[in-house]
Amino acid sequence: MRRLMTLLSLITALFAGCDAQRAAKLEEGLSTEADVRAQFGEPVQVIERADGSKLLAYPRQPEGWTNVEIVIGTDGKMASLRQLLTPANLAKVRPGMAQAEVRQLLGPQAKTLRYALKPDEETWRWHVMAGQDKKVFEVIFDGERRVLSSAIADDERQTMPGGK
Repeated sequence: MRRLMTLLSLITALFAGCDAQRAAKLEEGLSTEADVRAQFGEPVQVIERADGSKLLAYPRQPEGWTNVEIVIGTDGKMASLRQLLTPANLAKVRPGMAQAEVRQLLGPQAKTLRYALKPDEETWRWHVMAGQDKKVFEVIFDGERRVLSSAIADDERQTMPGGK
């Protein structure tokens, strides 16, 4: 039962497509780091934590719709697998947050935008799913690299003729 619940929550909370199929082959507390790498490949980043655990980062930006983090516990087993680009995490982005806090919360952005008329501002964009709809989540930072605002909008790759 525990395995079924873990599997269902991974698939439900995670994402559609190939990554969901990969995640379904893994189980928290049983799958090893080698199992994770066999399913997801080499991580883009490995962070060794002070407690001996490891965080494996699998961002799927700019073309994908997810940023996945997998924690390998001190026992070498998968402790957690989570998709960062969830509605709950997007809602946590607040004015005044530092860029580093936003990156830790959401993972690497798909794109960085700068506009000539607003030289002190920088916009980060992630591709996200809202149900079955493909969207973009944008965060605007001021010259101090703090959040000014954030918004979710339609992904023009889906709504503009010719897309991409």
